[in-house]
Amino acid sequence: MAKSLIEELPRIVSEGRREAAQILERLSSGTQIGLQTNELVLPSKDVSGLFRGYTPQIPNAFTMAGDCKSPATPDWMNRLIYGDNLLAMQALLAGDAQTGLPSLRGKVDLIYIDPPFDSKADYRTKISLPGTDIQQKPTVIEQFAYADTWEEGTVSYLKMIYPRLLLMRELLSEKGSIYVHIDWHIGHYVKLMLDDVFGKENLINEIIWHYGGPSPVKSAYARKHDTIFIYAKDSTHYLFCPQYGELPTYLFDRARKDPDGRLWVDQNLGNLREETIEQMRRENRIFQTNTGAWRRKQYLDEMDGAQLDDVWDISIINSQAIEAVNYSTQKPEALLERIIKASSNEGDLVCDFFGGSGTTAAVAERLGRRWITCDIGKPASLVMRKRFIDQEVKPFLYQSIGDYQKEAFRNNKRYKHVGDLSQVVLGLYGALPFTPEQTNDRSFGYIKGTRTLVMADSPNRLTTAATIRKAVEAKASLLGGDWEKVVVLGWNFAFDISQAIQKYADSKVEVLVIPPDLLDKLAKKGYKKLIDDRSVRFSSLQYLVAKPVLNTRQGENDELDIELENYVLLSPDNIPLDDKDKVALQKVMNDDPLSLIEYWSIDPDYDGVTFRSTWQDYRENTGNDNDPLHCVYKTRLRVPHKDSRQVCIKAVDVFGFESQVVETLKR
Repeated sequence: MAKSLIEELPRIVSEGRREAAQILERLSSGTQIGLQTNELVLPSKDVSGLFRGYTPQIPNAFTMAGDCKSPATPDWMNRLIYGDNLLAMQALLAGDAQTGLPSLRGKVDLIYIDPPFDSKADYRTKISLPGTDIQQKPTVIEQFAYADTWEEGTVSYLKMIYPRLLLMRELLSEKGSIYVHIDWHIGHYVKLMLDDVFGKENLINEIIWHYGGPSPVKSAYARKHDTIFIYAKDSTHYLFCPQYGELPTYLFDRARKDPDGRLWVDQNLGNLREETIEQMRRENRIFQTNTGAWRRKQYLDEMDGAQLDDVWDISIINSQAIEAVNYSTQKPEALLERIIKASSNEGDLVCDFFGGSGTTAAVAERLGRRWITCDIGKPASLVMRKRFIDQEVKPFLYQSIGDYQKEAFRNNKRYKHVGDLSQVVLGLYGALPFTPEQTNDRSFGYIKGTRTLVMADSPNRLTTAATIRKAVEAKASLLGGDWEKVVVLGWNFAFDISQAIQKYADSKVEVLVIPPDLLDKLAKKGYKKLIDDRSVRFSSLQYLVAKPVLNTRQGENDELDIELENYVLLSPDNIPLDDKDKVALQKVMNDDPLSLIEYWSIDPDYDGVTFRSTWQDYRENTGNDNDPLHCVYKTRLRVPHKDSRQVCIKAVDVFGFESQVVETLKR
């Protein structure tokens, strides 16, 4: 008989502690996870077709000036991180040498997380295109993440959350606290995890967030609340600022009114000194009753109201709300504002490791806090980046996990056949494996009868510039070299992949996309069937085409006319879609290819290292063209004159694929 959940808990805790301990041990080794900066985003969305700004002189190193705890530190950069939060937290604990970020161990003042609640949730993303709507399935990395979270139901969920909670505790400062937002599916089990990680003596509150509204449920009471557990790192000296709600109505019922309309209620004068009473008399703050007694005026607009308790009535986001960003699990800003005001001060660092729609970071920015947010979903990352630009936040870094190292996954049973999977992919492409005597790297194979080398990357990695370099080096050295060509087969691609392909164009390297639904096909049909029916197609990557940049000298400035010409998505098979949606996508690709661009940005002074997103436009930015389904595709940038410069244009399509074009302008 299968073990009950209670019987499973000791194993879940033991394995989670072991995983977290191994991660913490690796922080001092040379194998820790790093962060890769995709963009330094300097929010400046297109509004009129002419950009008159200047690129702030922020150094590539983003060096910190002293202790990162100081709110006055000028070089702190807020961060949006795309990737698995377990890896992101490892990178934050280790520190980020590239961007000058010290270890954040013990430096985070407030963590809010809103992890997924329901194993039956639909993780597809609706994408509206001209003339059609399609549903994008999760990417391969997301598929692995969601499967890990729910494969064994609640057991898998608790396995996922436990080591993450341990790392969050390591990040919290001594005055810090964590808010864990959960619902009835899983909340009581998560509380056991929280008691174990933070200590039940450090439980501060169990908040009931009641949001009301109609319910289709007729067989039970309507389920109209979530639970938020608040734990302190140390309940003896954590930060908490009481929050106050509206004044009770009975005060307004009994209030009196001054001639200027100001409302007040009378209160006892108390044991005040004569000089104080005289001061109040001059300020019209006391009055005499009919019986001759003196009373004090308490103005309602100076009262705090009733201190909030642990039941919060805050409305959910509806589709017509001004703050709505078309994200299914978006939480209201009023909810996060209450949390951030209660448990942090201005300048404090607030983190959200299940970023979703970005509400935590958006509110933290507005309230003068520093922030880091993270999500493994490409759609979430797109939504957050656009939301932050719309809000005109301070410059922030958009980063990703630099390398999904196998070491980080070595204890995860879902990845134990990664080596075998590379052999399967090679076989489906038509490549033969090398023998162990030829090479111990099972990701390489070759096409029989040719001098073509083939490399199959892992589904838990991003195929990056480093991957291409490794393939080119293998072409020159593996088994004596003398290979005419190397083909790289990848699942997920880093932002700089097109630039890397251009860099190694003379090395005869070809990069192809492994079908995102291959894992599903293998599960349904099996390897032999896929070999026999030859149904697996490997497609080329997408690419962006821009017209030559026109540079016109205007006194001390240059005016750069930049225009997109085409966007080529070579095959719908690159995208995790149902067949009917692939047909619809093909029509859009043929008729209106630029409509596939979700977001594009420009760095007019690209240094080849850090892309500084100095100008942006994106769908839903209707301030320039009143068209939510298209970007504008040309703009003029007025920038300080230079005799020569590199202009980098980056585009992200509706599926999250990134492409960029670099053009060198000379006098």
